[in-house]
Amino acid sequence: MTDNTSDQLTFAIPKGRILDEALPVMARAGVVPEDGFHDKGNRSLSFATSRADMRLIRVRAFDVATFVAHGAAQIGIVGSDVIEEFDYADLYAPVDLDIGHCRLSVAMVDGDTGDAQSMSHLRVATKYPNLTRRHFERQGIQAECVKLNGAMELAPSLGLARRIVDLVSTGRTLAENGLVETDRIVDISARLIVNRAALKTDPRVGELVSAFRNAIEQKAAA
Repeated sequence: MTDNTSDQLTFAIPKGRILDEALPVMARAGVVPEDGFHDKGNRSLSFATSRADMRLIRVRAFDVATFVAHGAAQIGIVGSDVIEEFDYADLYAPVDLDIGHCRLSVAMVDGDTGDAQSMSHLRVATKYPNLTRRHFERQGIQAECVKLNGAMELAPSLGLARRIVDLVSTGRTLAENGLVETDRIVDISARLIVNRAALKTDPRVGELVSAFRNAIEQKAAA
């Protein structure tokens, strides 16, 4: 990768569940990582691509939104859960990539007889405090959110919180930990996101948006 990165586009991609599904979509849009990207022993966070004017950075999903919203990256891919949790004004999500499907849901211990509807206050373990508070506010419930970044399913059995709010795909993890899904807050999919200022000032960003949109349309038509 060239040392002169001042004119390079930075494309932020998430570690974890979305990445494997995102790579084929990126390839159809003309963004292919360098060979070393797939090496599991490679701990680099920045990678060259098939485009001389673009590099990839691989970071946590929540950080993808932060890098793009603040202009450190011009474009990225992230779940709509992250977009809705942070609601950055400088973030624009023009393309639903139709990957990374799951849902954000409320769950509790199977057999818990407590009815949330009859409560005015409820402690909830989650890494989505904003979405969680808004969900329970609509039901007239004040949610005290305990921030956890993992092992959410342990919170009810250990008495940390009566409910959890977390991403659910098949529901298997909930079931294996004695929990049941009670409410679906929102359906989630991965989105292409761009920095609003970069979209206005750099024509390459608009071209990438069009390339990704075309890639999704071609996939749907196939």
